Amino acid sequence: MRVLILGGGLAGVSLAYFLQDRHDIDTIDILEKEEKPGGLCRSFQHEGITYDIGPHILFSKDKETLDLMLDLLGDNKHELRRSNRIIHKGSFVQYPFENDLSKLPQDDRAKCVDEFLRNPYRDYPADNMLQFFLQTFGAGITNQYLRPYNEKIWKFDPSFMDTQMVDRIPRPPDEDILRSAAGETIDGYTHQLYFNYPKMGGIEALVDAFVKNLNHKVQIHISSEVTSAAKNGSGWRVIASGAEYNGDELVSCIPVNILTEIYRGIDKKTIERSRDLRYNNIMIAVATIKEDRAGDNFAFMIADRDVIFHRLSKLDFLGENYHKPGTATYMMEYTYRDGDPTADMPDEELRKLFTDGLQRIDFVNNAEEIESFTIKRFPYAYVIYDLEHKENMTAIREYFSGQGLFLNGRFGNFEYWNMDRVVAESRILAERVANKGFTRVNG
Repeated sequence: MRVLILGGGLAGVSLAYFLQDRHDIDTIDILEKEEKPGGLCRSFQHEGITYDIGPHILFSKDKETLDLMLDLLGDNKHELRRSNRIIHKGSFVQYPFENDLSKLPQDDRAKCVDEFLRNPYRDYPADNMLQFFLQTFGAGITNQYLRPYNEKIWKFDPSFMDTQMVDRIPRPPDEDILRSAAGETIDGYTHQLYFNYPKMGGIEALVDAFVKNLNHKVQIHISSEVTSAAKNGSGWRVIASGAEYNGDELVSCIPVNILTEIYRGIDKKTIERSRDLRYNNIMIAVATIKEDRAGDNFAFMIADRDVIFHRLSKLDFLGENYHKPGTATYMMEYTYRDGDPTADMPDEELRKLFTDGLQRIDFVNNAEEIESFTIKRFPYAYVIYDLEHKENMTAIREYFSGQGLFLNGRFGNFEYWNMDRVVAESRILAERVANKGFTRVNG
């Protein structure tokens, strides 16, 4: 059996890893449009410091998947204790916000506690993200942090987003809120409290580890952009950068809205649904600063609308190979969509906006304190769970399932999956692909 995989990000290479040892699979061709595999798990260099497309970390409740990723990294990993903060009105508030309310100004703190304990929304059903926040945390915590931060990161009103991103967040007990307001900082999301990260090479080291463990059956074709995918008898024919590839099974890890545009014979309704899918691109800005004002912390969330970036990460936190002596290196994230005023803004103008943000959070006094700066843009960063997402993706999946084509990965499925979920789904999908091929050949 010959397998074609569209896209060489983590989803594509991990799927190939799980498929390669099956005796009934002869070849696996991965078609990747970039010059190297990795997708959103690629890493880049700035002044000798490696950075990712956002702060990727390795953690999971799924022990089997986490053990696999760590085993692949071998000695190139270390464990770190997560220390994240929210910058709120000049104070460092421990993440999540509701667990460190004593850091808030007195009036804000009193409002958060009162509107949590006497919450008029608690017994109402929550049909969208904003309703969920109000129901779970009350208006004080929602309006102080949750609403403005989510509006900033998604560039979309939370009342028009469904609850898929948040419905697993538990409501804190009353006593925890009271303890938090009284000055007792409470650790939240304890399964994320410790995480692993490569000692060197950034998160791309994990992709490299998967690639190094692929056998002779697997071939990765870089600089191969897929422009056509079609059924070919009982198999598939794919055109990528002018070359033709044929296979018995086809798995798409490229954004599903791109797949629908290049898939031959697709119906109009499926195309329309795919064009309604919403997502954000991301800008990553990296700045090396003469003075470290972040302390022993990793990531900072900023809801302030006057600060362009929604999150800042101190790369030095990740280990000595991510630190330049005598400086601190910060990675900042800003989401945008095609057509936004900032989408095509020159880098120099963007640098001024990011520098202004650093000044507003008091991480620099002036632009002269920034020793170096770089900015990169990346499409397809965050899936937006708008109110039509579930209906649209259910119909799109049903269509491609009926075609005998498999979808995989964050944007292959248009789901906000972390790395561990992507790898776990690849393991599950490998069984489905192999079993389908076995049934087709022997059924």
